[in-house]
Amino acid sequence: MKAFTVVKGPAAPLLRNNVDTDLIIRIERISQLVRGQLGPWLFETLRYREGGPEQGERDDFVLNQSGFRHACILLGGANFGCGSSREMAVWALEEFGIRCVIAPSFGDIFFNNCLQNGLLPICLDAQSIEKLAAAAAGGTPLEVDLRKLEIRADGLPPLSFEFDATRQAILLEGLDEVDQTLRLADDIDAFRRSDRTRRAWAYMPR
Repeated sequence: MKAFTVVKGPAAPLLRNNVDTDLIIRIERISQLVRGQLGPWLFETLRYREGGPEQGERDDFVLNQSGFRHACILLGGANFGCGSSREMAVWALEEFGIRCVIAPSFGDIFFNNCLQNGLLPICLDAQSIEKLAAAAAGGTPLEVDLRKLEIRADGLPPLSFEFDATRQAILLEGLDEVDQTLRLADDIDAFRRSDRTRRAWAYMPR
């Protein structure tokens, strides 16, 4: 998993509530494509005219605008990532280049999937997000610093955010659940040796 420390770049405002995982990446694309191929299909129904990419882009969608084509931060509305459990929604955002989503609230499963893929989900109140959107207008970069738990923008004082300390450490080091388990390999081996002595009947003969 890619570690998250500091990210600086354009922050695209998509300030609508209840953006669900099917809007982020449609189920048809999940069944047709594999990881690494999802980025072009992010927000498909919003980015493209009816009929898909072959029909051209919608000029009014934020990620099609010149200042946000290379956005690495997404400013969202309440309940972002709600809907069905779909890790591919996080993959699609990441493949597009999004490293951080800032919203008032998130779907629980989506939030956890972000943490497993090195994408930082930050909860902020809607008023603060609107201020960030104004500061980031036209593609003016924001800076998100997970080490200091700060968001910095031109013309605004540093904005602090809260984040669980354990999850912060995991993201800073780029550790998914497998990596975290491997770090405990010595403890796991020691337990198994001890347990084999106590409960030999539970183990197959070598």
